[in-house]
Amino acid sequence: MRRKNALFGAIIYLMKTYQILLLFLLLSFSGHTQSLYFPPSTGSTWDTLSPSSLGWCQTKIDSLYRFLEAKNSNAFILLKDGKIVLEKYFGTFTQSDPWQWASAGKTLTSFMVGVAQQEGYLTLSDSTSTNLGKGWTSTAPAQEGKITIRHQLTMTSGLDDGVTDPYCTLANCLVYKSDAGTRWAYHNAPYTLLDGVIEQATGRSLNVYMTQKLKTPTGMTGAFFPVDYNHVYFSNARSMARFGLLMLNKGSWNGTHILRDTTYFNQMISTSQQLNKSYGYLWWLNGKESYKVPQSQLTFNGPLNPHAPNDLFVAMGKDGQFLNIVPSQEMVWLRMGEAPDGLEVPFLLNDEIWANINALDCSPLAIEEPILKPLLPILYPNPANDVLKLRRPSSIERVVFYNVYGDVIKTILTVGNELSIEELDAGSYLAKFFLTNGEVSTQKIIVTD
Repeated sequence: MRRKNALFGAIIYLMKTYQILLLFLLLSFSGHTQSLYFPPSTGSTWDTLSPSSLGWCQTKIDSLYRFLEAKNSNAFILLKDGKIVLEKYFGTFTQSDPWQWASAGKTLTSFMVGVAQQEGYLTLSDSTSTNLGKGWTSTAPAQEGKITIRHQLTMTSGLDDGVTDPYCTLANCLVYKSDAGTRWAYHNAPYTLLDGVIEQATGRSLNVYMTQKLKTPTGMTGAFFPVDYNHVYFSNARSMARFGLLMLNKGSWNGTHILRDTTYFNQMISTSQQLNKSYGYLWWLNGKESYKVPQSQLTFNGPLNPHAPNDLFVAMGKDGQFLNIVPSQEMVWLRMGEAPDGLEVPFLLNDEIWANINALDCSPLAIEEPILKPLLPILYPNPANDVLKLRRPSSIERVVFYNVYGDVIKTILTVGNELSIEELDAGSYLAKFFLTNGEVSTQKIIVTD
């Protein structure tokens, strides 16, 4: 009898131990997923985290701010674990001032397409004509019918981005270049028409649908406004930070699952096609083996932002509107502002900001700057009409200029502090720098009359 009682007691003990262990694991998992802080959906309360707790020096933070100010920035916010570590406004710009997201706003549309799909209003394989009607392009019906919502999300519609106005959404501006899915090109017009797809599929405008599904639960403000053919999102910087925090938490806001479709979410921030491996569903991706840039058909080897973590995904827009999300560091940061150079999507600036962020750590165990990759070379002023000055010429073996079609226009083998461009016609060019260490970087150049 004693043996039976002892055995029974041992079983009870093991069961209780198992239950305690299981509870510990569940709490540990829950604690990880709930470790992010979320600000209230109303009001201006937002918890902060001191830079010193991360080992960041005020002198280096000041250096970052001077760099941002010199690059015509309006606002900069950095979140860690959802809390504000850095928040700075420049000039007369304030916390409540709205500013354009430009093409960074494409990611909002991408997110809402995912919400519409999870609610059964559409699928990515739907022909765009299903919602926009036949004849929304001037291509042959068979070619038009092949264009799907997925092609709009991945910039692979096959429509010609080399037309006079690539922003024009009228049918006569949307002409055939290649079959859908066979060519990647950063073409704004097919993207803009996703707004019409969402409106027809859901019966609500994108602004109304976003307010109901995204803005109200997260506390975001702002709206899309028509600017010529474009639809441009305007909001304050903290609203952009809220969206970044939502993306960091995989589409959930403080327990509210806004984008529940995990398959779509993962596809959105993963390589969406093999033509540009650094592009998802209107999101730019780091850590890939190659990338393409807007207004060019050239493929460049290496990651988009060499100074950034490989798991970075980023919204990028005209004049340097950036929203960076890094899951491995539970970090979000954004920059809003004016154009720092002539690039339509200045990804080089995004990488330079990363180099400055990497240098913030001044703790005794901090990794010092020498092992960081040096800042990339850059030509300035941009635009220019006769001479370009070059930063860090000693690191460059040669410079090659390409037109927007990928043709070599000019090669410079002897690189000095200044490069003459007097013989180049007015227009857009891509400068490709071949560095002495074997790396390659690029910069878009605007030549004026």
